[in-house]
Amino acid sequence: MSVTAPEWLTRHGGELRASKDGHSWMAYFADKLQYILAPTPAGGKYACKVTQTNNGKRLDGGGSFPTTEAAFQGGLDDLRKALGW
Repeated sequence: MSVTAPEWLTRHGGELRASKDGHSWMAYFADKLQYILAPTPAGGKYACKVTQTNNGKRLDGGGSFPTTEAAFQGGLDDLRKALGW
């Protein structure tokens, strides 16, 4: 899946990088890994785990989506809300 960093993320100096496994993405701020977003199967649909890397805290809202792409976008929205943007 091709991913583009949303405007709100880049405006705050963030960037997305694909992980080596090709199934999750990492959000960096000031060139430091801060969050991991990982779409996962969830009851016939998909969810997106959003994890803060320094403490393992989960920030995802628990939504389910029809595709991995939609789940990833949902995970980005959960991250945006958690950051208060």
